[in-house]
Amino acid sequence: MADQFFDLTDDDRALLPDDSDIAFYAEHGWWLSPKLLTDDEVDTLREASERFYAGHRDRHLPRRPKRLSYWVPEMGDIQRHNDYIHYEDDTIGAILRKPLIGAVAARLAETDAIRIFQATLIYKPPRREEKSNVVPWHFDRDYWATSTSVDMLTAFVPLHDCNVEMGTIEMIDGSHRWKELDRSAVTARHFAEIRHEADAALQATAEYNGATIKKVPVEIPKGCMSFHHCRVYHGSGPNRSSQPRRAISLHLQDSANEYREWSLADGSTAEYNHDVLVRRTADGRPDYADPEFCPTIWRERRDS
Repeated sequence: MADQFFDLTDDDRALLPDDSDIAFYAEHGWWLSPKLLTDDEVDTLREASERFYAGHRDRHLPRRPKRLSYWVPEMGDIQRHNDYIHYEDDTIGAILRKPLIGAVAARLAETDAIRIFQATLIYKPPRREEKSNVVPWHFDRDYWATSTSVDMLTAFVPLHDCNVEMGTIEMIDGSHRWKELDRSAVTARHFAEIRHEADAALQATAEYNGATIKKVPVEIPKGCMSFHHCRVYHGSGPNRSSQPRRAISLHLQDSANEYREWSLADGSTAEYNHDVLVRRTADGRPDYADPEFCPTIWRERRDS
């Protein structure tokens, strides 16, 4: 299939990160974008999320991965996570494939193309004491051991103004540049399972690097989004507001990323949810470029 390219308007190009923004991302591991989505697009995402929670699906996953995060009403009023929202809901998927988002990510990751890796719809109920609302410190790379890339990144996309009171995302500034202690066992466990270990792991890693832990809550205006490197520690606090905190965590992969086999500390092989869903490459590996689940949302046009 011929390469697919995408075009931006002049207004779009004015929103791309410049050299100073790219340098900031490289140093700090995160970056807050200008307004990349219109109010109408954000409102459409929010309305579509409500239809999704009410039961609407444009399609269902053909099979259920073992570690799928997937809230259903029977789970009650806890923090909701629903993976593959870009696949199951066409309205949401179309907006998440906006080329401008991919172009921004490509600039930050310094790559020529960006594919969606995963997209998770998130809902924090306005319940101050709800324990599931607190996301412990973690970094995404821990769960992507089957990926070859170390340049993957995530766009955190709130569906409204998102502040500290609502439990916005928080970054451990510069932590993507830290050397890691042995965390191989974490790869097989969701961050919710390491809640009681997360603070200790963060502190130990900081001490190992002789680093100071600098926590930065990122307040995000409607239509803006924060981008963070796959190795930067991040988490979020409780929702103390009177409104639910709604967001999408849009995980993005650079053009070089592909599947690799990775052995865990117990001798088992790491798995990602994609591995039972995506097509296979010519040599039989899961294809992380499968356009059905991992669509390309940006490719830089090169002069011939």
